[in-house]
Amino acid sequence: MAMAMKILFLAFSLFLQGVLGDIVCEELPIGMCSFSIASSGKRCLLETSATNGGSTVAYQCTTSEVVVKDMPEWIESDECIRACGVDRYSVGLSSDSLLEPQFTAKLCAPACFQNCPNIVDLYNNLALAEGVFLPGLCKIQHTNPRRAMSQLLSSGAASGPVSAEAAGPASSDMPASLACAPASM
Repeated sequence: MAMAMKILFLAFSLFLQGVLGDIVCEELPIGMCSFSIASSGKRCLLETSATNGGSTVAYQCTTSEVVVKDMPEWIESDECIRACGVDRYSVGLSSDSLLEPQFTAKLCAPACFQNCPNIVDLYNNLALAEGVFLPGLCKIQHTNPRRAMSQLLSSGAASGPVSAEAAGPASSDMPASLACAPASM
C-alpha cells in the first residue's frame, strides 16, 4: 500500500511538473524535498522550525543558495536514495555523514558513484568544502576503508567547514589524491 502511494505520488508530481513546467522547492512535498533541484538550478533544502511555542517541529522545503550546474528540475530517484544510503528526510546540508564509514562505502560504491550524479555532486562539493577530494577518498575507501577515515579526519573535516584556500593537508604524509582542490579563480 505504501509503495503504491509513493508511485502514485511520484506520477502525480511528474504530471504536475509537466503541466506547470517548473519545480519550486517551496511547493514540493516534504518527502521529495531533500536531493531535489528546482527549475532555477538551486538545491532544495529541508529545514525544521519550532511551532506551538517549541512543542512541535514542522518541516519546510526551502530553496537554498547552492546552485547546481547542468541539473535543473531534478527529483532524485528512489533507486539512488537507496544505492547511496541517503535519507529523503535529511535536514540541511552537512558533510558529517562522510565521517561514517558505512555511508562513505555506499556513496563510493559503483551503484551510487557511477549512476547518481546529483548525490555525488552534492557530497563532492561538501567534501571539497572540508578540503577533501571525493574521488580520492573513494579510491582509498575501496582499498583501505580505515585509512580513508583516518585521512578524512586528518584533513580537518571533523573540525568544521573551511574554505578551499585555507584548507590544506594536516600531515606531510597525506597522499596527493586527498589534497585540497585548487582554489577557484
